[in-house]
Amino acid sequence: MLSRQHKLLVMKIVSLFSVVRGYNIPIIVLAQYLSAIFILAPEKRALDILLDFYLFLIVFASAVTIASGYIINNFYDSQKDLINRPNKSMLDRLVSQKTKLTVYFSLNFLAVLMASIVSWRAFLFFSAYIFLIWFYSHKIKKYPIVGNLTAAFMAVIPFFAILLYFYNSISFEEIENHRSHFAVISAHAMFLFLLLLIREMIKDLENLKGDLANDYHTIPITYNEKVSKQIITVLTFLTVIPVYILVNIYDVGYMDIYFYVCFIVLLFFLLYLWRSNSKKQFLLLHNVLKFLIVSGVFCIVLINPSVLWHGRQLISTF
Repeated sequence: MLSRQHKLLVMKIVSLFSVVRGYNIPIIVLAQYLSAIFILAPEKRALDILLDFYLFLIVFASAVTIASGYIINNFYDSQKDLINRPNKSMLDRLVSQKTKLTVYFSLNFLAVLMASIVSWRAFLFFSAYIFLIWFYSHKIKKYPIVGNLTAAFMAVIPFFAILLYFYNSISFEEIENHRSHFAVISAHAMFLFLLLLIREMIKDLENLKGDLANDYHTIPITYNEKVSKQIITVLTFLTVIPVYILVNIYDVGYMDIYFYVCFIVLLFFLLYLWRSNSKKQFLLLHNVLKFLIVSGVFCIVLINPSVLWHGRQLISTF
């Protein structure tokens, strides 16, 4: 049996895990590696990518930066979360604000240290990323539109980190040869950005009471719920553009199945959105979007499933 002191320690560890949303970090790491293998550098062996030490440092720096971002966001949103997420908020409060800030600065220091080992460009990239996360949590997120756009953009930034890593070694003369490759990457990024932006706007509808009580000027508060739903509808139809580019212009293998399913799900998503008017209903819509985003990570392997079926690229000899 654990003593009371040990139980409290375990609860604090669980609390910190909840604050940094440790369940999201492995998904982000997996998404970065799968993107590197199937989208960013398909001409390289998967094993070479997995064993790339500098890529590991970039992914590691991304993971700890995102974790620190969740901490500083939790720090500034502590009062709002008491209303919007009372159960999670009580668990998060088992760790003091002082401890959260200590872990926050430690993770940021670790991130820039790992990035500096890769290159001075990576150091500047992650330093700017850390500052943007802090500025968003402290100021930007309270304002409509720009707050939503910044949140969605920050969620995509880790993929730009590995994009810059792979393209840093390409000479200016070779860029022309990678134009179509870059177009595919941009279309994937656009689709993900739109889904993340829609999710951020659904969160504003879901957290309406807490945002109103803490003077957050989100779109449904500044304007109204109808305007927010109209914008979400437009953004949902805009996802057709990157999907069309990926499915009809470029080759994404069997991943086109994922995009077709997404399109069908998003149509039902819109129908349910216009019927929704409660926190419970908006939470369901939020979870649907999270499912599409997470499933999209795993569906990246459909671009070239032979890597999994035969393992040729993973187990080929040196």
